[in-house]
Amino acid sequence: MHYTVMLVAAAGSSTRMGQPKQHILLQDKPVLLHTLLHLQSVPEIDELLLIARSEDTAFFAELAARYNITKLRTVVEGGNSRQQSVANGLAALPAQTTLVGIHDGARPFVSREAVSSVIQTAAQTGAAALALPLRDTVKEADEQGRILRTHDRNRLWRAQTPQVFDSQRLQQEMQRAIACGQDFTDECQLMEQAGVPVQLVPGSEANLKLTTPEDIRVANALLLSEKKEVPAMRIGHGYDVHRLVEGRPLILGGITIPWEKGLLGHSDADVLTHAVMDALLGAAALGDIGGLFPDTDPAYAGADSLLLLQKVMQTVRTAGYTLSNLDVTVLAQQPKLKPHIPAMREKLATACEVDLSRISIKATTEEGLGFTGAEDGIAAHAVCLLTTV
Repeated sequence: MHYTVMLVAAAGSSTRMGQPKQHILLQDKPVLLHTLLHLQSVPEIDELLLIARSEDTAFFAELAARYNITKLRTVVEGGNSRQQSVANGLAALPAQTTLVGIHDGARPFVSREAVSSVIQTAAQTGAAALALPLRDTVKEADEQGRILRTHDRNRLWRAQTPQVFDSQRLQQEMQRAIACGQDFTDECQLMEQAGVPVQLVPGSEANLKLTTPEDIRVANALLLSEKKEVPAMRIGHGYDVHRLVEGRPLILGGITIPWEKGLLGHSDADVLTHAVMDALLGAAALGDIGGLFPDTDPAYAGADSLLLLQKVMQTVRTAGYTLSNLDVTVLAQQPKLKPHIPAMREKLATACEVDLSRISIKATTEEGLGFTGAEDGIAAHAVCLLTTV
């Protein structure tokens, strides 16, 4: 009989994601919680051990307790590298451990069948890992991008997790590597360097590792597919107004428009783009631009609003949403904006990284009524539709 402990590695910095991916919400649950729930259901796993950032240990321990993840009995602090984090986890293993697995906390869709299979294989061979054979032809290139040679893809695999090993042997090789100053990217490489054969077990494309914002969109689509749900749709409305004053450029939709007055504001006062940002953030329930880019922060003095829009879109995409369409109405008595609308649409489409057909901009006067009619200011309304795929 084996006592199997699965280490869940979730102490990374998530630099490519732009924010800690273990906290990103998928269908209202953090990524890491999805991973723990999947592993909890695997009968061959006797115990889960979480390796997390120091600031996350208490949070995820409480979250696991709330969702009755009874197999999670230990949470340890990670190190400065994956290898050090795993070493910290190995040091905390219970004495009765015979098999130890390592699974990426950012792989929330690993199937129970795949985990069972790799554990059973490791019980027989002493070392096993999930992996996928390469489908594409692999080229090796020089520094200038010129092909040097073609590799035989029939012998090449993409490593996944879990990776499962004889506990005593993995601990021995880990201690030896640390003592020699070696640092390996995964445990298979560590065992490979020690001459320990690792048996590969076919994994699945669904066992996705979330690394970039694009992966979050795929993850949400997978969840919807599992639940046979239609894509979630979120509607957002944004409104902004700025006073017209002399001595300022008039910037709307990223376009500088010749006029005797411009809009007053902390940034470039692009009222159109500000309304767009608030619509996007509102649809995703992520606050407003005042929270992200406060006008008390000197870093945003004179800021290009299109650059701020790019940051807003990154935040929205990371939350798992795609911009379906955007409709903007600008309220201005003067100047006439119709000639500039095509260029504004191009600017917004580029900043939002969507096709031009998804962006609509209209301009209207208010027949001389109100502050816009009196040419005291310009206002803008924006409405957007976000979807989860």
